[in-house]
Amino acid sequence: MSRQGREGTPEGDVAGVVTRCLAALVDALVVAGIGLAAQFGYAGLRLLVTGPPLRMPDLADWVTALVGWITAVLYLAVCWTATGGTVGDRLMGLRVTGRGGRLIGIPRALLRAVLCLVFPVGLFWVPFSRRRASLQDVAVATSVRYHRF
Repeated sequence: MSRQGREGTPEGDVAGVVTRCLAALVDALVVAGIGLAAQFGYAGLRLLVTGPPLRMPDLADWVTALVGWITAVLYLAVCWTATGGTVGDRLMGLRVTGRGGRLIGIPRALLRAVLCLVFPVGLFWVPFSRRRASLQDVAVATSVRYHRF
């Protein structure tokens, strides 16, 4: 049995694909912001050490992609382990837990994060699943539910 959330969304119900996609979009923007902040921080530090002009780091594309990927994995895993939700999840009122409703541990959170980044279209399994689970949820035995933080 579920309780009604703030906007009339049944708290405890499994989240659908649209809500999850919107949360993922917000999280992509957060990770991009983290990357941009890191570049500005590095450029500012370099400005303090070497003097003007302010120059942004000029990294190879593969380095930028690798650092961005690692940042995204760590961001997702830390958020899911610590609070059960990323910034996007919290904005959409979602919480990632194990099937029993408890927060997931670091190994499962890391595996889920890697699967979400390597195979993002696994999210589109949600409408076809009896328990509204993405392929990532099926692989690591997690559930994404509406939750009032």
